[in-house]
Amino acid sequence: MRNDAGVNGDAQRIEQIAWMLFLKVYDAKEDDWEIEDDNYASIIPEYCRWRNWAYDDGSGKAMAADALLDFVNNTLFPTLKRITINAQTPIKKAIVKEVFEDANNYMKDGVLLRQVINVIDDLDLSDYEESHAFGEIYEGILRELQSAGSSGEFYTPRAVTDFMAKIIAPKIGEQVADFACGTGGFLTSWLKQLEPQVKTTADREVFGKSIYGIEKKQFPYMLCITNMLLHDIDVPQIYHDNSLLKDVLDYTEDDRFDVVLMNPPYGGNEKNDVKNHFPDDLASSETADLFMAVIMYRLKQNGRAAVILPDGFLFGTDNAKVNIKKKLLNEFNLHTVVRMPSSVFAPYTSITTNILFFDNTGKTKETWFYRLDMPVGYKHFSKTKPMKLEHFQEVEAWWNKREEIKDDNTDSYKSKKYTADEIVANGYNIDLCGYPTEEKEILSPEETMANFIARREELDREMDAKLAAIKTLLEA
Repeated sequence: MRNDAGVNGDAQRIEQIAWMLFLKVYDAKEDDWEIEDDNYASIIPEYCRWRNWAYDDGSGKAMAADALLDFVNNTLFPTLKRITINAQTPIKKAIVKEVFEDANNYMKDGVLLRQVINVIDDLDLSDYEESHAFGEIYEGILRELQSAGSSGEFYTPRAVTDFMAKIIAPKIGEQVADFACGTGGFLTSWLKQLEPQVKTTADREVFGKSIYGIEKKQFPYMLCITNMLLHDIDVPQIYHDNSLLKDVLDYTEDDRFDVVLMNPPYGGNEKNDVKNHFPDDLASSETADLFMAVIMYRLKQNGRAAVILPDGFLFGTDNAKVNIKKKLLNEFNLHTVVRMPSSVFAPYTSITTNILFFDNTGKTKETWFYRLDMPVGYKHFSKTKPMKLEHFQEVEAWWNKREEIKDDNTDSYKSKKYTADEIVANGYNIDLCGYPTEEKEILSPEETMANFIARREELDREMDAKLAAIKTLLEA
């Protein structure tokens, strides 16, 4: 794909692979559905099903070069975008139109396109071992998104999602939600924890209905749907939508969930029409704040939540942030805050983040704070030295036998319990047990160059988008 003039950068290459993988995986699933249901009818017209246009038996009859490119651009994509769906369309069929609604083919070389399709078609997803192995490869593709420019926002390191799901301890019959699910990392970690509890056919059916996700961007939505299909979720309850565009006061008991696991987008500012969906006292312009409000309105009685939030939420003193924290402490039990090192999301961002664990069992009486320090031998996490699940072992060991831990070097606390009254007296500033001031970190020349290139590419993309917008205005 690097030789194709129409595709630029890793993120775009992965986007191209994504729509092909979706159709290949969906075709394999349809094989299973046809065996299970004699009356199964595909929502995809026969001539657009992967098996009927992508498969190359080596006889020379398969579409290639210009004919293949013409078919993909002028038949396949327009047909899948025009599929008719309604409220009665089963989810497993409706996802085809939703996946292709905003998808595009950027490849311009039909010969190269044929080569890529042949590689993907060679995958034998009917073979359990090969399918399982490919699932691992797919996780690797999603990890690569973390260094593919702006697409990194769709991926939370697997070590973090696995730790949060492990602490939440899923139970058969519970349903988890992620209202900005990206590529589905939290949902797959949930399924991984839940899978060992599946003992019967009834358990398997409940297991398949245990996830719910919303993602507003088309590309990660496509990746997430494919991810769920690869994890044997035949009816992925994943919706291409914006969680912030519904009045939170309109949510009913049917809109609430047993568990919420998520890493809300942060750093963004929302328009006034988005803020209008929230009570005035909670109407922040900061995206992460609004998601916290959504979570609180959509968590069931006795439900549990684990949410990643930036430091700005902890120490923020603007009215909306303080009111959100007031609601959190007065109506929910914020029992634990785990402070994470700044480089967990490197190289995408160096913003320091935290995991807030809370449940809907009554107001907060006390909150434990735990600072997770960098592991021995690490100055920072990076693409080549990422955070691993084993790095959470110390907080896991502390979790069930909580005790205050003082940092003898700085005379500060690594772990400490604060009462709700103390937090209120502190003006709802929960920036507690934080990291001591560190010396400026000196990176290696290679890491400095990698950070510079990543930042330059990000700025180039922002400039291109702005220039394109200006050009559109001038041509209007």
